[in-house]
Amino acid sequence: MEPFKVPAPFRELTNPYASAAELLDAARRGGEEARIGLARLWLSEGIPFAFREHPALYEAVRTWLSIQLDVHAKEISLTGSARLGSSLAPRQVGKPFDESSDLDLFIVSDRLFDRVKGDFIRWSIDFERGAVKPRNTREEGFWTSNYSRGHKLIERGFLDSKMIPNLSSYPTTKKVSQLMWLLVEKLKVTVGAPRPSQASVRCYASWSSYIRQICISLR
Repeated sequence: MEPFKVPAPFRELTNPYASAAELLDAARRGGEEARIGLARLWLSEGIPFAFREHPALYEAVRTWLSIQLDVHAKEISLTGSARLGSSLAPRQVGKPFDESSDLDLFIVSDRLFDRVKGDFIRWSIDFERGAVKPRNTREEGFWTSNYSRGHKLIERGFLDSKMIPNLSSYPTTKKVSQLMWLLVEKLKVTVGAPRPSQASVRCYASWSSYIRQICISLR
């Protein structure tokens, strides 16, 4: 009988809120097997750090969002410092989660992804034709970058809803934007809730797309 084998660096992780340094070290030394495990367990499952003292509130948030967006609550999760307690972002590695931090949500739903993708394609065409125009030079820079990056991200199976302007012509992303604003406001008046400065949603077409992208980031 063969025992289960776990990569040594991966086996050393026993804290669900392991530090950024510990996770990155395990990802580096444990290879692709460890990175897949980190993506599936530490970075997508369990009670996020931001809600560690009020896990039922996290479930209430997911239930509310699932109804608003017509997705299953299990398809909604948190990433970033709100999940781990510290950031893995290259320029902010180890920065602790606090009231100035964002809530970075992700949703793994092919139906929602298709709706957001449809908004992006419509916006891309409108932008190309000049049917919609940025309000200033700074916004034009963001739009140009999002236009260029968006098509590549779609091929990889994910898209950030905030890459699409908050306009009524793009109903799904407008609704997501409104919900993220409302989420932050509702948390402000909820006892014991985290107080993020803002919230955002990344949509994945499948769990395979999610795992692949997280493994790329951990490398």
